[in-house]
Amino acid sequence: MIATSLAQYDPRHATLDALIRERTERGPARPFVTYLPERRTLSYGEFDSLTRRLSAGLDAFGLPPQAHVAVIFENCLEQLIATFGINRGGRVTVPINASARGELLQYFLAFADCSAVIVEARLYPRVAELQAQLPQLRHVFVANIASRPEPVPAWCEQVRPWEELLSAAADAPAPRVPGYRDLAMLMFTSGTTGPSKAIMFPHAHITYWGLEVAHHHEYTPEDIAYVFMPLFHGNALLGSTMATLAAGSAMALTHRFSVSRFWDDVRASGATVTNAIGSVVDFLWAQPESPADRQHQLRRFHAVPVPRYGHAFEARFGLSFMSAFGLTDYCLGTSFNTRHPRSKLGSAGTARTNIEVRVVDEEDIEQPAGVPGEIVLRNRVPWAASPGYYKAPEQTLASRRNLWFHTGDRGYLDADGHLFFTDRIKDSIRRRGENISAFEVEEAVRTHPAVQDVAVYAIRAESSEDEVAMSVVLHEGHRCDEEALVRHCAANLSYFMVPRFVEIVTELPMTLSMKVEKYKLRARAEAERGRLWDRNRSSFQPSR
Repeated sequence: MIATSLAQYDPRHATLDALIRERTERGPARPFVTYLPERRTLSYGEFDSLTRRLSAGLDAFGLPPQAHVAVIFENCLEQLIATFGINRGGRVTVPINASARGELLQYFLAFADCSAVIVEARLYPRVAELQAQLPQLRHVFVANIASRPEPVPAWCEQVRPWEELLSAAADAPAPRVPGYRDLAMLMFTSGTTGPSKAIMFPHAHITYWGLEVAHHHEYTPEDIAYVFMPLFHGNALLGSTMATLAAGSAMALTHRFSVSRFWDDVRASGATVTNAIGSVVDFLWAQPESPADRQHQLRRFHAVPVPRYGHAFEARFGLSFMSAFGLTDYCLGTSFNTRHPRSKLGSAGTARTNIEVRVVDEEDIEQPAGVPGEIVLRNRVPWAASPGYYKAPEQTLASRRNLWFHTGDRGYLDADGHLFFTDRIKDSIRRRGENISAFEVEEAVRTHPAVQDVAVYAIRAESSEDEVAMSVVLHEGHRCDEEALVRHCAANLSYFMVPRFVEIVTELPMTLSMKVEKYKLRARAEAERGRLWDRNRSSFQPSR
């Protein structure tokens, strides 16, 4: 298996096109992915053929190599075909969060220089309303998924049905076969002091991500990975999907997470491994115990973070936790798998193959074991880590200070080299597995005519992750209630970014250099949460 010789793998061979071809040659009839809601399965041979046909279809529509093509879907087979078909012909895939709308969606498509979009019909209206503001968008391909909604409006000659992309022959020669250094993907991540950044992924970087996960998380060709996290995120796309490809395994894909359906899906699919975030573990743990808790084939459960009750969860469900530390901004840094001492459960494990991990102080001096500091990473393989942020050379350079990638996360290494994450240094919020830019939420709130100033920050609530809170100052003489502010956010942001807690204040606490002291707002909000307006107690909930 290719992943077992990871240290000797030649990065010059690392392209997505080569990986798919290799896996297909080993067993074209082997199942690659089953979409559970429809019980549709694609073999490796069918996936290879469909992605090559889509690439040929883009050729026929005149999209040149290195053209940027956005993909806007919720989990489905078509999303996988589009994501990999785009870059097989040397173009660049831009996965877009399916909940993005309005100004945020416009920013994503414009900043990433997308000249084409492949979108499911249900989400097409969000693109259509922006076309006047996106003159560079020349092609829109619409896929009608499952529900078969009303016919797509024909008001624009640039709109074409998905089926036209797949009408080309799979054996049509590609105008250019991508190389390992070529850009394969732009993936947005939340900004901290500015808008979301687009991370550049060369072919080698994405391929190595899959090889690393397959190797360190013990994937074999007999594994079946249950995938319920969104495929526009690194967790499901880079972790689960790429690890499946790298190992020649199979994937059981569902639309989205459901606590009531989780174990039924696992049992029905025969899944042996899955990949999740901490809040998913919380939801599963909170369900009543059942005699069926161990009636499944799931044996490895990758979770970040592993909860404090990790050992009890393992015993109840008869499985082993794995974990990791890494960032889509750069690469995977550490891994914790079944071969690590269970006494270290809760750590992010030890450094991966070809990766150096350090913990440093504010002046980048390495800290001794047990002393917290910023976690920094360095990848020793050329092109196996992201070269930086698209159109952001200053941010790229700053993140790589002193030749180490600075994660903005705080933790410590113990005497045995196990990494323990403690908290975030950067001003970002993580809610239900989504990284949220406080800056982007603030910018959306400031467009409301009644708002003079705003501070957005994370507070702890019921789950193990963050909730979004904001403190708002209104212009003198203006009136606006909390629900109106939240509705304004819902019209211009992804649903998961919409604040849950709101307070209207007369002023924000400031430092002498006129920076908002968010730590004071956070401490007050957590101490007096009942005083804040809470969206969960209102009649309004943002739609997806």
